Amino acid sequence: MLDNDMGFTLAEFLVAIFILMVGLLGLLQSINVAMDKNLDNILRNEAVQLADDRMMLKRSKSFTQLSTTVANPTKISVALATRGILKNYSVQEKVISRTNLSKEVVIDVSWKNKNVVSSHSISSIVSTFQE
Repeated sequence: MLDNDMGFTLAEFLVAIFILMVGLLGLLQSINVAMDKNLDNILRNEAVQLADDRMMLKRSKSFTQLSTTVANPTKISVALATRGILKNYSVQEKVISRTNLSKEVVIDVSWKNKNVVSSHSISSIVSTFQE
């Protein structure tokens, strides 16, 4: 009778393959999570840039050109290409009169990713000087 203890049995081989596959699937899932978080950060960065651009347009106007829009804020929709996909951003602009000499400009940008609505808001005070 031949005694051969130098190899794996089929059961040992299948158990080793199963353990290896579970580890690889966990690694692949972590890659998916990292890609989703990366996309979330890209979308947020684009929203911040969009809000900043809109604020600079508002701040480039003179104090008298900024009409208060609390009752009826300006709403626009902007589509930006992200990773070859168009993403829609909703921009709401408000100008609120604080005093006779100052107004607050508020820019709200919202977007939707995987049925989750996120938003970014910035504000700035614009004032005039009386002589």
